[in-house]
Amino acid sequence: MNFSAHRREREDPTINITSLIDVVFLLLIFFMVSTTFVVAPGIKVNLPKTESKEMAREKQEMTIAITKDGRVFLEGHQLSLDALRRRFAERAAKSVEDLIIIQADESVPHGKVVAVMDLAKSTGFNRLAIATEAAE
Repeated sequence: MNFSAHRREREDPTINITSLIDVVFLLLIFFMVSTTFVVAPGIKVNLPKTESKEMAREKQEMTIAITKDGRVFLEGHQLSLDALRRRFAERAAKSVEDLIIIQADESVPHGKVVAVMDLAKSTGFNRLAIATEAAE
């Protein structure tokens, strides 16, 4: 018997990656749909310029914006100083370790910024920061 005459040529093994590509695209779509984006509030504030380094953002922070016409916003909602004091008191009941970031327009009178800082201090917050922009 001569077996060598009927020998078939072997095909190289291949990997079908079609299903792998399907899974990768499904994961991509899932992560794109389930992602949340952090959007800065749309309050127009021209921050003062500074030469110092940028500070890292923290999870537990409150952002207060003071516009050039003196309006005060807490996390995008306009408030009076009395309403701001109440919101500070509510938040202080949970934790006074939160960082309060004040984004005051560079043309806002100093007294308005100090009044907001004093409200924060009087309700128990000790960690205050004033937002600035890097000087060019």
